[in-house]
Amino acid sequence: MTDTTRRLDIRPAVEADFERIWEIFHAVVLTGDSYVFAPDATRADARDYFVSDAFKTFVITVDGVVAGMYKLRPNNVGLGGHVSNASFMVDPAYRGLSLGERMGRHCLEEARRMGYLAMQFNFVVSTNTPAVTLWRKLRFEVVGVLPKAFRHATLGLVDALVMYRFLDD
Repeated sequence: MTDTTRRLDIRPAVEADFERIWEIFHAVVLTGDSYVFAPDATRADARDYFVSDAFKTFVITVDGVVAGMYKLRPNNVGLGGHVSNASFMVDPAYRGLSLGERMGRHCLEEARRMGYLAMQFNFVVSTNTPAVTLWRKLRFEVVGVLPKAFRHATLGLVDALVMYRFLDD
């Protein structure tokens, strides 16, 4: 089945989505190449990271199956609360369908709708080429490099990037 024949939807996450959120979270962190969570991160870690009343969580479904998720929240409080932050994960089995880009574009629109003026990613693993390429495509700029800040499972210590963009377009 091609991408054009699949039904793709993005919607707010509900409690019933948590099992799939956990499965995706576990599959992504298990590789140790793109997220700071250790491969033995728990269901509680996944819940704390992706499910909270303190931020908005969305899922993307492919033919009704949750295939990825993102969360949108303030990057900071008070006088820094106009800058948003987001985190994304896609089930490895659903990669190659541009789900990350679809969620990224949706997230930018949601952030604008919620009144944020900018978005900042605090820790993008520099060797995560698909993520870095996507965020550059969506007009994020690298505004900082954290040298050897990520302990990659196979490459050892690699840099992490701070990426930023305004939402005024």
